[in-house]
Amino acid sequence: MTTAADAAAASITVTVLIPVYNEVDGLAECYRRLDAVAGNCAENFEFLFVDDGSSDGSAQWLLELRQRDARVGLIELSRNFGKEIAVSAGLDHASGDVVMLLDADLQDPPELIPEFIAAWREGYDIVYGQRLSREGETWLKIQTSHWYYRVINVLSDVPIPADAGDFRLLSRRAVEAVRALREKHRYMAGLYAWIGFPQKALPYHRHPRHTGQSKWNYLRLWGLALEGITSFSTVPLKLATLLGVVTASAAFLYGVYFLLRTLLFGNPVPGYPSLIVVMLFLGGVQLICLGIIGEYLGRTYVESKQRQLYYLRGLHPSRERQHDD
Repeated sequence: MTTAADAAAASITVTVLIPVYNEVDGLAECYRRLDAVAGNCAENFEFLFVDDGSSDGSAQWLLELRQRDARVGLIELSRNFGKEIAVSAGLDHASGDVVMLLDADLQDPPELIPEFIAAWREGYDIVYGQRLSREGETWLKIQTSHWYYRVINVLSDVPIPADAGDFRLLSRRAVEAVRALREKHRYMAGLYAWIGFPQKALPYHRHPRHTGQSKWNYLRLWGLALEGITSFSTVPLKLATLLGVVTASAAFLYGVYFLLRTLLFGNPVPGYPSLIVVMLFLGGVQLICLGIIGEYLGRTYVESKQRQLYYLRGLHPSRERQHDD
């Protein structure tokens, strides 16, 4: 017998948004587990994959899957734009009442999706997974991630949840709010926090990758960290100013000290080593400050060009969505 609660759930569509970049070996398992989750839920499901310029046949595999399952949709980007842009493209085309973000590598277990939906029904617009552990990742990566969140929350005016990645659920109004933000340098975790709305953490243990290697090397992670800090804080610019003032004051006092010592005691031996140390120190401070200014200036330059976030090579909505339209 169908209850009112079941009928209400059946009228809800959950779009599971999965960015993909060279994940063909793990897509079958990802789909199998998503299909099992959807089969145990009363809600309608749409599986929206975003191929971010894969070169291993991921897009072709997903197109074949779409022919077998009417719930599967595919967005093909014209090239590799990066995960933050791929997620943005997916949000632009997601039609569900709620959108669930999930990585194709299965480090974030799809089996937790019903818990996210239950938290959304409590009235939360954003439900984010908060990692309690991270199996299969190096000690250095875990520690740098841990300290990064602490640092950015000291610098940022917007509290950004610690140890939370892309594994999260967004309500329709949260999706529309994020879609309205069209900045080119995108730090999605910060944007989710910036829009506000009621949010809830869902603690979980992160699993190792199902297959393949992570695309996030330390250089890319460093770039993402810079995106987060420069997008949501001007504190580094203020620190550069403070560092300049402190250095200039120290140099002035040091100059006064040498002037007085020379007048009172003379200066028979020139201080070549100390001179070199001072010059190198001042030069290093100047380069650091110029680098900080350059990071912000470069981002301002990119924003001023007003380029599109991405271009599509192909748009293949789920056949169920086509039928509804």
